[in-house]
Amino acid sequence: MQDQIGPTAAIHLYTNLNKILFSEDCMSNIVYIATSLDGYIADKYGGLDWLHSVPNPDNLDLGWADFIGQIDALIMGRKTFETICGFAVEWPYSMPVFVLSNSMTSLPEEYRDKAEIVSGPLLEIVESLNERGFNKLYVDGGKTIQSFLQADLIDELTITQIPILLGGGVPLFSKLLKPLTFEHISTKVKLGAMVQTQYRRKR
Repeated sequence: MQDQIGPTAAIHLYTNLNKILFSEDCMSNIVYIATSLDGYIADKYGGLDWLHSVPNPDNLDLGWADFIGQIDALIMGRKTFETICGFAVEWPYSMPVFVLSNSMTSLPEEYRDKAEIVSGPLLEIVESLNERGFNKLYVDGGKTIQSFLQADLIDELTITQIPILLGGGVPLFSKLLKPLTFEHISTKVKLGAMVQTQYRRKR
C-alpha cells in the first residue's frame, strides 16, 4: 500500500516547494562584466581593445556559455545597444533583449525583431519582465549597471579583472545612496592571468 501524507505535511511540502520555485534565487538581476585593474569597463576613448590584452589562442569562452545559458533576458542601456550595433558582426544574442532608454522612441528597423525598448522606474520594469517570465536578467552597460545598483536591484556580480591599468575611462561603479554588502561566492583564475570573482548581494 502506497504511503499517504496528511494535510499538515502536504501544506508544509507545498509551502517549501513554493519557496524553492519563487525564491529570490529564481528572480535575479545579474552583472557579468570585465574591468581593468583600476575598475574601468572602457578606456578614455570608449575603446574595448584592451579586453583582448591577455592571449587566448584556443578561443576559450571563459565561462560565458555556462553563464548565458541560465539567463532569460538581457537589459542594456542605449549607449551599449548603439555600441553593439556598430560592431561588424551578426547580432550576438539569441535571448530577448530590452534596451533601457527614456529618450529613444523606436529602434532601427533592422533591430526591431531583435530588441525592445523599455522605460520608466527600474523596479516597475523588472517586475513587468518578471511577470512575462523573464526572471534571470543579465544587466549590461555602465550607466545601466550603476542605476540598478543605486536602486539596490543587483543580486549577483561576476567581475573579471584583466591585468591592465587604463588610467581613466568609463568606471563600473559610481556613487550610491547607501553601502551595499555582497558575499563572496567564488574566485577563479582564467588563462593564468584574469581573476573572475562572483559575489551575491546580502539582504
